[in-house]
Amino acid sequence: MLLEELKSIVFNNGIVGAGGAGFPTHEKLAGGIEAVILNGAECEPLLRVDRQLLARHTDDILKALHLIVEASGAEKGIVALKDTYTAAIYAVKKAIKKYPKLEIKILPDVYPAGDEVVLVYEATGRIVPEGSIPISVGVVVVNAETALNVYRAAYLNLPVTDKYVTVTGAVKNPVTFKVPIGTTVGELIEQAGGATETDYKVIMGGPMMGSVVSENIPVTKTTKAVIVLPSDHPVVLKKQANIKVSVKRAMSACSQCQMCTDLCPRHLLSYSIKPHKVMNAVAHGITADVEAYTSTMSCSECGLCEMYSCHQSLAPRSIIKEVKALLRQNGVKNLHRKRHQSAHPFRQDRMVPMERLISRLGLDRYNVDAPVFDGKFKPWKVCIPLSQHVGVPAEAVVKAGDVVEKGDLIANVPEGKLGAKVHASIDGVVTAVDKRGITIESRGEGQWIKQSD
Repeated sequence: MLLEELKSIVFNNGIVGAGGAGFPTHEKLAGGIEAVILNGAECEPLLRVDRQLLARHTDDILKALHLIVEASGAEKGIVALKDTYTAAIYAVKKAIKKYPKLEIKILPDVYPAGDEVVLVYEATGRIVPEGSIPISVGVVVVNAETALNVYRAAYLNLPVTDKYVTVTGAVKNPVTFKVPIGTTVGELIEQAGGATETDYKVIMGGPMMGSVVSENIPVTKTTKAVIVLPSDHPVVLKKQANIKVSVKRAMSACSQCQMCTDLCPRHLLSYSIKPHKVMNAVAHGITADVEAYTSTMSCSECGLCEMYSCHQSLAPRSIIKEVKALLRQNGVKNLHRKRHQSAHPFRQDRMVPMERLISRLGLDRYNVDAPVFDGKFKPWKVCIPLSQHVGVPAEAVVKAGDVVEKGDLIANVPEGKLGAKVHASIDGVVTAVDKRGITIESRGEGQWIKQSD
């Protein structure tokens, strides 16, 4: 298959990065590259989806990776997995022999191994320049679930209508579901047996980079997990902290110990970001240290500085995020474009083991299996957002009263814009269309049905 044909298939089926910000995958695919890395590292604690898919849908995912490698003219495809993902490693090693251009790379179980910049270095030894993307060093990175979506689009002509989501934390039955996009978070919690706490909060995404959300929030193409935690859990409290209070705490308590910088994954790859310098500049209103502010653009917001490194429980990540937002509002772009040749000499000794991170976060009791449920939920209603990806929101091509079937195109990409198409995730009738999304109601009640995925 030619590259342009593959890109067209990916675009028409609404495929975006399933494990991160949701960058439209057709824009990622390019020719003249040296390697395609399949990201099966699953960055966040407690998440299970990618390792489960690689163990259960091994051939489909490898076939998609092989297709991308061939279409792009890459020399090889690299399946990157953490050394603790034994079931996935076994399945991949058994199946990969059929694909001479594919190889497996075993990664240490550290955080954040799934970050693209960290992953590229671990898999190839190359450092992505600041302000750039992996293709600048001849690499394209594709998430495991994204690859599965590519397979289903290319070989089965199926658009993205469903999402695999790990539901874990303080729920009766931690589980991974395959659900229609637009299903609410509350429905997933209910189907996982309900919360085991009376007073709880819900985090969409991982404990490090996820956000506290309402149970009415719908699942999107990028949702990887729903985590229920007690309302007074330290992870929840940190995520709900007021940024003004965080700045005042930095002013009064930051000791400039540099631990946030010493353990920063991007700093350890020689990036300009130095969280302790940002804390000092913001806390004391130091405007002369321009680099402290502009270097925030190189931060991945992995949260390690805030959730693990700081012994005073300060909030470097939150402050850096706020600075980045203010810079962007004022049209400031990343000024740091260094091309680094080597990592920090102490990098190997400063990487944070996932087991230690989970313990520091107070999540040991929730670090349990969340087996894949061999069934499928048919909700009676879904609310499908028009913006589930990087770029502009899709534009609805249906109206209230229209009858749709699962897989029908319901929102398209504006001409000449970066975005992704949106498809109906259930059969039913469109009952509402607004700027936020499209509501579809089925003709029956929501139910779980036993059905192989």
